[in-house]
Amino acid sequence: MKTPTYSNAFEFLNSVKGLYRADLWKDTGSYCEVWTESRSIAGVIQADCEELAVSLYPAGGFTSISLAFQAAEYINADHGGRDVMIFYLGDYDPAGVLIDVALERELRTHLDSDVSLLFERIAITPEQIAAYDLPTKPRKASELRMPEITATVEAEAMPASVLRTILRDKIEALLPQDALAIARVSEDSARRHIERVAEILGGTA
Repeated sequence: MKTPTYSNAFEFLNSVKGLYRADLWKDTGSYCEVWTESRSIAGVIQADCEELAVSLYPAGGFTSISLAFQAAEYINADHGGRDVMIFYLGDYDPAGVLIDVALERELRTHLDSDVSLLFERIAITPEQIAAYDLPTKPRKASELRMPEITATVEAEAMPASVLRTILRDKIEALLPQDALAIARVSEDSARRHIERVAEILGGTA
């Protein structure tokens, strides 16, 4: 493990200026997170979550339901009185449709009583399977849960561009108009300021 070091403050400021992000959510009434059933589907939407400054939780199926306790603690400390909106993406199969139900139940168990939680599965849904003619697989013969689900669909079956558009539309609906464009202007201004400070420090080094 290497410890990063810098020759001077000028070098340090230039190295970190790109990390500055304006707070997209400071003037909203919402706190938003995205949860996915697997790491693979999280990888499809990670860049969008980073750009829109929302936390992304790859749940990892039932085995990571315990993660909800840690997430609830963070929400309790950070939601700032805002409504909490969680969007979920997962497989449509007998197990997959129960994971988000268990996750929501676990979150509500640990959230403070004053937290207003809205939890929405935005993929995969029966309506999307029909609308996008998504490829299906037969359910496992040994699976006893949810007998009404006769065919299954993995979240990865949804075209990535469609999945990303669905998610971005949901998140951006919670943000003020032009919030992303305004934030980018603010970030560019702040980074130029950091550059000027770095130049001053460099000249006095």
